[in-house]
Amino acid sequence: MNGEAVEIRANKVSKTFGAVRALSGVDAAFPRGAIHGIIGPNGAGKTTLLRLVTGLLKPSAGAMQYSVGGKEVPFSVLKPYIAYFPQEQSLYGDLSIDEHLEFFRSLYALPEKHYKARREELLALTRLEKFTERKAGRLSGGMYKKLGLMCVLLSSPAVLVLDEPTIGVDPVSRRELWELVHRLSGEGMLILISTSYMDEAERCGRVHLLDGGRLLASGEPRAVLREQGAENFEQVFLKIAEMGGGL
Repeated sequence: MNGEAVEIRANKVSKTFGAVRALSGVDAAFPRGAIHGIIGPNGAGKTTLLRLVTGLLKPSAGAMQYSVGGKEVPFSVLKPYIAYFPQEQSLYGDLSIDEHLEFFRSLYALPEKHYKARREELLALTRLEKFTERKAGRLSGGMYKKLGLMCVLLSSPAVLVLDEPTIGVDPVSRRELWELVHRLSGEGMLILISTSYMDEAERCGRVHLLDGGRLLASGEPRAVLREQGAENFEQVFLKIAEMGGGL
């Protein structure tokens, strides 16, 4: 994208699956320059929203809007620059780290010179240089997530979408994954990350609180807490539960 500002917007987006309404009138903007945390409990609609962002789903109502350099563009223009890391296991257990990187190199049709430089950069960033021959099925939870991140980052995307990447990893690996995310954000990448861990909300530049498919609040984490009269996001969602799903 040559350093151009990228923004994605959900414009009153709803999504239904038969009789189930997964999202209801979500209106939110995701400009580059901040880590956008999609925060909410299980079943809040986080994965549905991220799949709408990445074009894997189409809205039942409303629209997803994409802009580059301040100009609205069709999704097809931005699609090659979006990397999506799902929460489901998506790697091949019998392939090594090196074999995964080679596979994604072929998938992205990366030139040899670009691939070698990017490979070394990502291995150093994730501290996996000594484990390139280890098969994915033998990696710890944290190492597995790092490998997944490397694979989607090989293409140097402008937008990185992470669906609950810290689920199932130990506290040290959680911290290391967040350090990676902050470093990538500092390089100008637009990052959307979903989590149901309330303590992770304050690691984001902006939060978007979802519950029952509805967007409850958006903003800088401390500002949202002040607005809700809460010390942390656990208290915010407890308040939501006590009020029957509304703020």
